[in-house]
Amino acid sequence: MMEKDNLSHHGFPREGEPPLLHGGKLKDRHIAMIALGGVIGAGLFIGSSAAIAAAGPAILLTYIGTGLLVVIVIRMLGEMLLARPGIGTFIDCIRTAHGNWAGFLSGWLYWLFWVVTIGAEAIGGAIAMQDWVALPVWVLAPALIIAVNLINLVSVRVFGECEFWLSLIKVATIIAFCALGILSLSHFVGPHPRIVHNVFSHDGFFPHGWGAILATVPTVLFSMIGSESATVAAAESENAEENLARVTRTIGVRVTLFYILSVILILTLVPWTAIEPGYSPFVTVMRHIGVPGAATLMQIVVFTAILSCLNSSIYITSRTLRGLAELNDAPAWFAALSRSHVPQRAVTFSSIIGLVVAFCSILSPKLIFAFLLGATGAVMLLIYGLIVSSHRILRLEDPTNRAFTLPFGSTLNLGTLGAIGLVVIAMMAQAAERQTILASLASVAVILGLYGLCRRGR
Repeated sequence: MMEKDNLSHHGFPREGEPPLLHGGKLKDRHIAMIALGGVIGAGLFIGSSAAIAAAGPAILLTYIGTGLLVVIVIRMLGEMLLARPGIGTFIDCIRTAHGNWAGFLSGWLYWLFWVVTIGAEAIGGAIAMQDWVALPVWVLAPALIIAVNLINLVSVRVFGECEFWLSLIKVATIIAFCALGILSLSHFVGPHPRIVHNVFSHDGFFPHGWGAILATVPTVLFSMIGSESATVAAAESENAEENLARVTRTIGVRVTLFYILSVILILTLVPWTAIEPGYSPFVTVMRHIGVPGAATLMQIVVFTAILSCLNSSIYITSRTLRGLAELNDAPAWFAALSRSHVPQRAVTFSSIIGLVVAFCSILSPKLIFAFLLGATGAVMLLIYGLIVSSHRILRLEDPTNRAFTLPFGSTLNLGTLGAIGLVVIAMMAQAAERQTILASLASVAVILGLYGLCRRGR
């Protein structure tokens, strides 16, 4: 097994070697939009409806709390990348702090999480397309994966350009919605909103009690997960280290503002009891204001969000797999680059596994697919925990490094780990989420077992 000193840097050359990516292929504007759009998806546009219906206006506290958690974790990641220039992605940070076993575990868990996402998003996109194309899901889902796979195979620049425009649509939609909502609150458009009535007149601010706030934490947190993926893309950009530092400093705050401002506007413009789980609250608000064709507009935006997530998922899985291969944690065959500097083998393999996941959703939705979702449903909590603990270790090793600017020292690390533990407790308190925790722990055990076998083999 390779020592920690000899880490590959996922886009940064090893000492004495020529740059693998010849200056990178993604531009600064690609990274900026990928970082913003990568975490804004169907979880906000549709998934927020279930959270609002479950907790009422008090869901705002859940969004603020979980948003703060995401901001702190990503800031910690940014500080590590600044403290160790050229270290690479968050997986390399974890490996540097905890050793090879943690890098192996976090890398494969991250790959597994996103490869299952490929299949899930393909199914979601196929279902959305059925309103426009009269073909069965089992035809549309593979077609989506193949199409996006081809985008990723051409070049890094083509991926970046496609993701830029897909993310721009999502970000522009959020900005337009917030502008429209503020105009409505200012009595410039639509009926005059009854803010106090909408927020407090349906069993108060806590209609389902404090327990509902804790119960909705997993739903809200998982809708925000994805900010860390921007570091994978940033490492393959023209100004890698600058972009890595920039996206981790700003992405958490920007995304949280998007989420919190959107939820505030939804809660103040319409009664929370008007929000139906599974139906976009954005459509409910726009119809209330009087926007023509709101449902059709949002359907297009949601499909764009799914396509964007599918595109990013294939990109992330391929780069993660290539990074593992560079360190002999995966077959070296996956580390090869094409003439256009794309890890085509890793892209193709990840897409094929995603396609298998999609067919599992069609052929065995309640058994195999449900197990796959459960087996990856909580792994990001462990990865976030490893990021926080890695920050604590690296900060203690180099306490005078000016890159570490977060206050309260190790107390903040321990408090953040406690908050992640609170999310786990909230999940364990719910029967369905409890199965997700147990299945994810099984994934961790299997990957650690594989690490032991690989280490013994070497």
